[in-house]
Formats: sequence, C-alpha cells, structure tokens
Amino acid sequence: MLIDFNTIKEIKTPGMNGGTGEMSARMYMSDAGKIIPCRIHAGGSIGMHRHETSDDINYIISGNGKAICDGKEENLSAGTCHVCKKGSAHSIFNTGDEDLVMLTVVVER
Repeated sequence: MLIDFNTIKEIKTPGMNGGTGEMSARMYMSDAGKIIPCRIHAGGSIGMHRHETSDDINYIISGNGKAICDGKEENLSAGTCHVCKKGSAHSIFNTGDEDLVMLTVVVER
C-alpha cells in the first residue's frame, strides 16, 4: 500500500491538546492507527494527554525538543525516538528556534 502524503491536506492546529503555539500535520488514519508527518513550530508544544488505547511513537527528523512522559523528561533531537506506551501520558515541547519535525505513528491495541 502506498500512502502519498503530498496529496493529503496539511492541517494547522493551534494549541494541540492544550499546548502552546501551532503545529502542522498531514494525517493518514485507519482502524489500526495513524501515521502523521508533523511539525511543532518554534515555541510550540503538544499539551499533556493520555493514550488510553494506543502506543504513540514519535521519531524526530530535525529540530530539538523535550518530551515528558509519566513525569520523566527526555531530550529530543534528530535520530531519537520517543515512545508513549498505552496507558501513559505525555507532552512534547519544541525547545529550539526551528520546527521540531517528527514522524508520529499511533498504533491502536
């Protein structure tokens, strides 16, 4: 199966899950989960939220940030991957001057 994200409309979301700033994303959804190439713009964040039914995998392509998952802080940079397991709560912050570019994969289970 081919997913062409070039044909999926980019959506800009202010204050994702009660976070700050703005995020841009293109999203593919199915019953199994979601695939989301996204960017948290400078100064932005995704607010704290819980994953009740899924694992949330965030691979960092470029930029710098931090994740807080179940109270533990993790530094994010290109080539790192933050995983929020089912039942956990997390938030992600862009701590740099450029976009924090990620590929997020949400796996329902």
